[in-house]
Amino acid sequence: MNATVYRRNPGVVTVAEESTAWDGVTRATHHTGPGGFGGLGFGLKWNMGWMHDSLDYVSHDPVHRKYHHDEMTFSMVYAYSENYVLPISHDEVVHGKRSLVSKMPGDWWQQRANLRAYLAFMWAHPGKQLLFMGQEFAQGAEWSEAHGPDWWLLDPAYGAEPDHRGVRDLVRDLNSAYRHEPALWERDTDPSGFAWITGDSADDNVLAFLRHAADGTPLLAVSHFSPAVRHGYRLGVPEDVPAWREVLNTDDLRYGGGDVTNPDPVKPEPTGWHGRAASIQLTLPPLATVWLRPA
Repeated sequence: MNATVYRRNPGVVTVAEESTAWDGVTRATHHTGPGGFGGLGFGLKWNMGWMHDSLDYVSHDPVHRKYHHDEMTFSMVYAYSENYVLPISHDEVVHGKRSLVSKMPGDWWQQRANLRAYLAFMWAHPGKQLLFMGQEFAQGAEWSEAHGPDWWLLDPAYGAEPDHRGVRDLVRDLNSAYRHEPALWERDTDPSGFAWITGDSADDNVLAFLRHAADGTPLLAVSHFSPAVRHGYRLGVPEDVPAWREVLNTDDLRYGGGDVTNPDPVKPEPTGWHGRAASIQLTLPPLATVWLRPA
């Protein structure tokens, strides 16, 4: 089926909602793998492991997240074994399992901040993104097959507050930044397109990594899953980049955040850190993800 569809309709995408470790789901049917079997020929496969691990991590109170840090890093062990979709599955946000924003710990502000940080982490992680209905504007109620998403939450005429519009605007800007930052997709299925800065800062609830475009241009993604502000947080960076500037910050005021940002270009210092010859110091906002690119 896949071989025929792709031959007859160039540009089509078939996606396997598949939850096992079966080898070769997205390998071409004419390419043999271990055992001499051809692939199943799907274009993409749901990464159910990433979904379960990351949802488990963000559902924990920040004080306990350091004990679950590996749940946010383990996906990179197998990220290039298939062509993956990162799905927030319908199975995880219905039938009493709570909507995505309702899975987050803390008060309403913290729940939305966690959601925004998680979404930007997801958009920077290798793989394609798949949200379920209502997640793009932080719908608090579970989706129901009996009616559509709660669009009224975005309508000021119904007394809607800017909380939901802020999350919607973030998803819009994530998509826009994604389109304009080739580092996030040009090497999506190539291990050379990803490099950890720090994957073991569990006590700080920090994950930082680089994505690389085909021409080598990097994008730095830093996720901070703690409710504290961290000033002067040092991260190792490539020494050939003269300065970095923020291109996205989920704590931006227009998204409903506290507006803890790095407004000026950040210049590296010749201070070795994280195994690199140069480093920068950032202000990390609480429960937020920050993207930076060469200035």
